[in-house]
Amino acid sequence: MAEEDKVVSESEASELAEDDVESLKEALVQEKEKAERYLDNWQRAEADFRNYKAREEKEKKDLIDWANSTLVCDILPVLDAFDRAFEGVAPTDKGLSWVIGFRQIQKMLLDVLSKHGLDEMKCVGETFDPNFHEAVVQQEGAEDVILDEFRKGYKLKDKLLRAPQVVVGKGSESAAAEAAKQAEEDLTREEE
Repeated sequence: MAEEDKVVSESEASELAEDDVESLKEALVQEKEKAERYLDNWQRAEADFRNYKAREEKEKKDLIDWANSTLVCDILPVLDAFDRAFEGVAPTDKGLSWVIGFRQIQKMLLDVLSKHGLDEMKCVGETFDPNFHEAVVQQEGAEDVILDEFRKGYKLKDKLLRAPQVVVGKGSESAAAEAAKQAEEDLTREEE
């Protein structure tokens, strides 16, 4: 009988071992899934953190740019004053040393501001765009073309800081006639 007990216990042991192997395999599969889930969550968290850092850096840079734009806006009237002062200098006095000295000071100021991203907008002769220009007067001239500027406009790092105040052409009978004549000539060339 002792042998039978031993055989039964060996067969039970082999069944238990097979059950254990199966349960261990299941447990291993579950742990692998859990590990993959943890890895996936960790990778997402890492990507979210990188995005957060990039967003924070951009916001910091934008804040610095905004602070610089406030300072530059406060300096723009000084640049305007230089321009008005030089308009009042008689042509015979333009060679005087003090006029030349003030022009150099103006250039130095513009160079420093330019180094920090300030650009003067050139607009005379260009098409009027209400997103970038402020029309203060309309005169006879080519329609929607900027004829002159009253106050200079500036951009800071490709963002409009101050719109230029401009004189815009409202068109005229002669300008309309010229445009019609030009359109006829273009049409004639296309037909040929």
